[in-house]
Amino acid sequence: MKLNERSLAFYATCDSPADNAGFLYKRGERHTAYHRRWFVLKGNMLFYFEERESREPVGVIVLEGCTVELCDSAEEFTFAIRFGGAKSRTYVLAAESQAAMESWVKSLSRASFDYLRLVVRELEKQLEEMRGGPAGGRGGCWQPPGSWKPKPSGPERSPERLPALPAVLPKENGCAVWNNVPGVDRSPDTSGCGGHDGEGNPRPPPLPPRRRASSSEAGSAGVAAAESPSIFCRLHERYGQEVARLRQDWLDRRRGPQ
Repeated sequence: MKLNERSLAFYATCDSPADNAGFLYKRGERHTAYHRRWFVLKGNMLFYFEERESREPVGVIVLEGCTVELCDSAEEFTFAIRFGGAKSRTYVLAAESQAAMESWVKSLSRASFDYLRLVVRELEKQLEEMRGGPAGGRGGCWQPPGSWKPKPSGPERSPERLPALPAVLPKENGCAVWNNVPGVDRSPDTSGCGGHDGEGNPRPPPLPPRRRASSSEAGSAGVAAAESPSIFCRLHERYGQEVARLRQDWLDRRRGPQ
């Protein structure tokens, strides 16, 4: 996996809200001594800094394909992040209290996209049940993002209806594209380059031809590149709030009326 260090450093220190933050004790990989580090969890990335005021992180842990579990250690309130594979590293961390340890274990366990995918599937299943039960023998099974079709607006339209988030995001020029933002009307395709495939799913637009940039365009491209991380932060904040609201609605429906 290739990661851009400057983009990661900007994302770790920008003003986007963090899912969790605080001091933890991290055990070294070669030496068993614990070092106090400031940890910040954003999405599925766990950054750690030498100090709280540090401007750049010391490292980052991508929380995909891992499990978070308690472990036995001489230190109190310890837990470990374990990855699959024989040569994968295990990160051993220790909190300062029982409450802090439980908070971190809960946050880290819910940070991966695999967990979010399970939540989305459960929400889709409940949405199908709210619409009237099984249809076409599929019941509440997960459907591809392109197969969801909203009903016409009317007086009985439910305010909780939201399009399903895709399990695998489409990509243009190697970057994921969030093209299912609710409430945004898409302009009709007049370029003649769009269309649909045999199953009715929209095809992504073709890649634009490459051309050489002039000296003036190169200067403006540098300014746009400096502003691009802020766009990523706004997307993270927007969709993080959406996922949190969906999950809260799901938990409220599970509890039922009090």
